[in-house]
Amino acid sequence: MDLTLHTSCLPHDDPRAAVAFYRDVLGFEVRGDVGHGRMRWVTVGPPGRPDTCLLLAPAAAGVGITETERATVREMTAKGTYGWIGLATNDLDAVFGRLRAAGAEVVREPAAHACGGREGAVRDPAGNLVRIGEPGPHAGGQEGGHPCADPHCGRR
Repeated sequence: MDLTLHTSCLPHDDPRAAVAFYRDVLGFEVRGDVGHGRMRWVTVGPPGRPDTCLLLAPAAAGVGITETERATVREMTAKGTYGWIGLATNDLDAVFGRLRAAGAEVVREPAAHACGGREGAVRDPAGNLVRIGEPGPHAGGQEGGHPCADPHCGRR
């Protein structure tokens, strides 16, 4: 069986702000935009990688979700505790320079990571946590030669 990750989903509460962040600040391309007003499902992804998509969807939109559940999802999203995404780059300083210039909320400044790389984090306009890492040397350590035991490393 040959499986690959194609699409991941993060909630938004303002599709225009979400598109401005992921397209204009992070450089993703918009691949689809369905709906109207605040009820828009927008698909974005890194240029040149059509097999990797991020779906930005209205928070808690769906059949069978109660108003109480919707409120909980919106509250958790705004705090950054509902969903997150991990991105990778070869120039973390340049990415964070763009993020700061755009006024993004920096949650964690880029810093050394246990695996020898560096990582920082920001929040997108909805509050979702966006972790961005820069790979480091991979020598010795855990199974497969990777030194990091952090399950969130993304470079395992």
